[in-house]
Amino acid sequence: KTVSDTFHVSLQVSSLHSFLSKANEPVILLDLLDGCNRRAILCLGLLNVTLLIVAVVLGIKCAKVKDGSLQVPHSAATQLINELSYLRSNHSDVIEAEEEATKALERALKNHAQLKVKIEQQRTINDGYQKQIEALRAEKTNLQSNISALEGSCGRCLPGWTLHNSTCYFFSYSRTSTVKKNWPDSRADCVRRGADLVVIDNPEEQKFVSNTIENKKTSSNFWQNGFWIGVTDIVAEGTWVWINNVTEVEQRYWMDGEPNNLGQHGEHCGVVVYSSTNPWKTWFDANCNTDKQSWMCEMPSS
Repeated sequence: KTVSDTFHVSLQVSSLHSFLSKANEPVILLDLLDGCNRRAILCLGLLNVTLLIVAVVLGIKCAKVKDGSLQVPHSAATQLINELSYLRSNHSDVIEAEEEATKALERALKNHAQLKVKIEQQRTINDGYQKQIEALRAEKTNLQSNISALEGSCGRCLPGWTLHNSTCYFFSYSRTSTVKKNWPDSRADCVRRGADLVVIDNPEEQKFVSNTIENKKTSSNFWQNGFWIGVTDIVAEGTWVWINNVTEVEQRYWMDGEPNNLGQHGEHCGVVVYSSTNPWKTWFDANCNTDKQSWMCEMPSS
């Protein structure tokens, strides 16, 4: 309303000025015109102030509206920028974590390979230790058996002899496994030792002799792993006697098909050999002079 009134006043003033410019009235009209001018000037001043206030208010309102309209997208953009920075930071962290994980995996694989090599080396070492343990156990068993033999024969049999019941036995294999003799030379060696070739008096002694020579093999040929014993039929073919001329010869100890007296010069001396199938059938006859075997001696313990 103020703007409209002001506009009407301006029109009136303009009309008045037009009227005054055209009319040539007396001084009264001049006074009237001065009063109207003052009122018009006052109104114009008030109008200018009002317009200024209105312009200021409108400027403030527009500024607020502009700021408000710009604030929303600015905050959204700020949020987006912040999120983008956060994502970039996280992306860098992820890349660093991935690189660290890759390095850790490579170290783990390297350690695994090294550990695998160490395990194989340790396994080889353990296998070697196991073999040594087995060898030591075997040696321990052998030493224990030797100790038992020494304890049983100490003071009763010569060194290198084995005590069984009240008799001392010597096996040539225990001194040398390569030297073999014919029957006469073997008996002569026993005599030089103060003994004679073994005479098997009973089944217990037969079993003892068979078990003792079990591990005393010198050849892959079965017939060359025997030991001369003191039985012969040199005096009368087919009549086997012991060298002490006392003990009766047990026929059941001959192997199947023995004695067979093979060869041009015959076989007149007895040999005992280990048999895994039947420990009671272990004798066979051989040529006393040409065949070479190990031998065993016996003599009473002291």
